[in-house]
Amino acid sequence: MAAPKKGRNASAQSKPGRSLALILIAIVALTGGMFASGHTTPRLGIDLAGGTSITLRAVPEKGQESAINKTNMDTAVDIMNRRVNGLGVSEAEVQTQGDKNIIVNIPKGTNSKEAREQVGTTAKLYFRPVLATEVSGSAATASPSPSASGSASSDSDKATDKTSSSPSATASATPSASATSQGRAVTDALKADATPSGSASASASASASASASPSASSSASAGDADSKLQAAYTALDCTKKAERATAGDGAKSTDSTVACGQNSQGQWQKYILGPAEVDGTDVKKAQAVFNTQTAAGWTVTMDFTSKGSKKFASITGKLAQNQSPQNQFAIVLDGEVVSDPYVSQALTGGSAEISGSFDQEEAQSLANMLSYGALPLTFKEDSVTTVTAALGGEQLHAGLIAGAIGLALVVIYLLVYYRGLSFIAVTSLLVSALLTYVIMALLGPAIGFALNLPAVCGAIVAIGITADSFIVYFERVRDEIREGRSLRPAVERAWPRARRTILVSDFVSFLAAAVLFIVTVGKVQGFAFTLGLTTLLDVVVVFLFTKPLLTLMARRKFFASGHKWSGLDPKSLGAKPPLRRTRRPAGSAAGPVDPKEA
Repeated sequence: MAAPKKGRNASAQSKPGRSLALILIAIVALTGGMFASGHTTPRLGIDLAGGTSITLRAVPEKGQESAINKTNMDTAVDIMNRRVNGLGVSEAEVQTQGDKNIIVNIPKGTNSKEAREQVGTTAKLYFRPVLATEVSGSAATASPSPSASGSASSDSDKATDKTSSSPSATASATPSASATSQGRAVTDALKADATPSGSASASASASASASASPSASSSASAGDADSKLQAAYTALDCTKKAERATAGDGAKSTDSTVACGQNSQGQWQKYILGPAEVDGTDVKKAQAVFNTQTAAGWTVTMDFTSKGSKKFASITGKLAQNQSPQNQFAIVLDGEVVSDPYVSQALTGGSAEISGSFDQEEAQSLANMLSYGALPLTFKEDSVTTVTAALGGEQLHAGLIAGAIGLALVVIYLLVYYRGLSFIAVTSLLVSALLTYVIMALLGPAIGFALNLPAVCGAIVAIGITADSFIVYFERVRDEIREGRSLRPAVERAWPRARRTILVSDFVSFLAAAVLFIVTVGKVQGFAFTLGLTTLLDVVVVFLFTKPLLTLMARRKFFASGHKWSGLDPKSLGAKPPLRRTRRPAGSAAGPVDPKEA
């Protein structure tokens, strides 16, 4: 059984070219991917490229600590992304850090004060009646006239409005939306024992209609708006990002206002909206549900608080008496219409369902936005760092100089101490540096990784870690030569022990980097990420490049003969005489010879 094992080892040792070919293919593939993606340089962080970095910490209301969870934090990130995009910012980063923090990195050229105000405030979610709407930049499809007789598009935001071509009525136990209207349908999602009868619905509608005053009625036409609001509506061009961001600025929840939203065709629509009838905090729960009982597919269900239930019953009762688009209510988040469903009767059960041609992602997105309006969360600034582009450039320049100095010192040490072996070490360092650069360039567009100053420091520290792995292996080989072995067996005998030491050392470094990445926030994570990445690459380079390359070099006369400049000279290493086997005298196999007989 021993002979085949030795044969396999010999075969593996004689073909180091396989490992070298594998890492070469990996380098070519990664480099090709880098050029194909068009991102040939690593993405720079705020501290190097210049800009503003804001760290926000989530603070729950008293008794609502459980509100800080992954779902709510991810929703907050989506909301803040929308706000930053509303400022016309490109390449901004909004991401969670740890369990309670959100980092907002905004590149140079942005008003940092305005950005802080935008991302640091709590989201405002309102349900407002639609008075008029039209596609922005086109001929009016619904003019703000007293009669509101013009036809209007009821398409809502592209994430929430893919209108059903043939919405079907539901069972009589659950009132349905009119199949002739456009837009999302809103239907009751009530338990069987809470479903109102048709007469109850009619009564609620009549009551709502009778009690509505001209100033508060959601069925008021756009002609009820004052001349200033009409002028703002006429002038509003929602195709322009700057105008979308400022539409309705300064309007209170009790005021009529203008707003923008996007329809399923990707067109921007403008709206005149009445005073808010329902607040986001009145939504107790919202979730995306796949409706298996009807053909509705993915829907969004809403549960209201007791107070919100009364408000929602009132507004839907008023809207149900109107024609499109004034039978719609707009779900407005931070001044932008994210959905504009229609209703056909009062929804009095405290629950509702928004249906249409949702896919899962659209339904989940709308449910998250509805839920966020009720989140008992606020965000407080932990830190705000503003870096100019000039300062960032100076920091990057200083970091690169520090890295070059560190690399030069390591190379000088290797040349003086290891001589010819330094060729293998320096080549391995260059391969490791190339892999690090290419992967960092690819991670920018892939996961949003940005190279900041601490990350540069992590890369500099990694030079020492990588060089240490080479030194461990080289010293093991030299130990074997000191024992009297020739170079080729010394290279193979030294590898198992060196490999074990390298793996343990790199595991400790990677574990430290992982812990640091988990328990820290902000820029320190850049250091931890880079340190962990370069530690993993160290293992790859040592196993697939350094070891095979040394195996090949051991076959060359310069190294195998122990040239004094090879770094493996047996004399300078104080090697013992070559190991030799002593032959036993003939007949020794029969056992030891008795001295007396001799």
